[in-house]
Amino acid sequence: MKKALIFDCDGVLGDTEQFGHLVAFNRMWMDLGVPWQWSVEEYGRKLKIGGGKERMASLFAEPAFRKAWPEAPTDETRRKETVAAWHKRKTEIYKEIIGSGRVPARSGVKRISEEALANGWLLAVASTSAPEAVNAVLRHAMGEATAARFSAVLAGDVVKAKKPAPDIYLMAAAELGVAPEACVVVEDSNNGVESAYGAKMKCVVTVSGYTRDEDFSHASIVLTSLGDPGGEQCEVLQNRSQARPKGYFRASDLEAVLSGERAAAG
Repeated sequence: MKKALIFDCDGVLGDTEQFGHLVAFNRMWMDLGVPWQWSVEEYGRKLKIGGGKERMASLFAEPAFRKAWPEAPTDETRRKETVAAWHKRKTEIYKEIIGSGRVPARSGVKRISEEALANGWLLAVASTSAPEAVNAVLRHAMGEATAARFSAVLAGDVVKAKKPAPDIYLMAAAELGVAPEACVVVEDSNNGVESAYGAKMKCVVTVSGYTRDEDFSHASIVLTSLGDPGGEQCEVLQNRSQARPKGYFRASDLEAVLSGERAAAG
């Protein structure tokens, strides 16, 4: 049976939200002369909205934003054009940040990818971020050789309904030719977990700074990270699976997650 390991991008392959995307959004507005900046806390709230363009578009409904920028367009066509221009410039800045190496890959992502490949798993990324940004993070986190072995990279507007809708994960399964029940997803947010759950996929969570306190009741296992031998060690925060990682999450733990949840005690 074909099996697939599917990664989200932001917060999973790298701690990109606070140190990549937020910085890029704020630099973009500064570059374009828009008097607006997101704080760390405010951006955390915006992460409840799937997709960068959708987060930016939500600003037009906020009185504080309209007060700060009275010139903000009021008709829908000009707003869409404005968001598209913002997104283009923000993606350019974000790629520069990722290329600089200032946002390190998260512990264990390259190792588990190579272990999974060696054990016959297919690899993919499924993200709502812009394709250029996702590919930049993937290459940075995995290196060119391992990144080239990913069978699919789905990103941006490839589906109309973004996470927490299951559409992007169902598309990934179809693209890979793998049954959803034979897929394990690595996510960091409740939106992502619900997307995987809706697609009938098992989900491993590696929490990020923005998501540690979210509801992960539909995840198979929740970890601080995937961990690495001789490096960062993973801590198990919740576990409904048969996996028993000790220090770091292995290919054998992937198999245990895929095999299903453990029986309830009693």
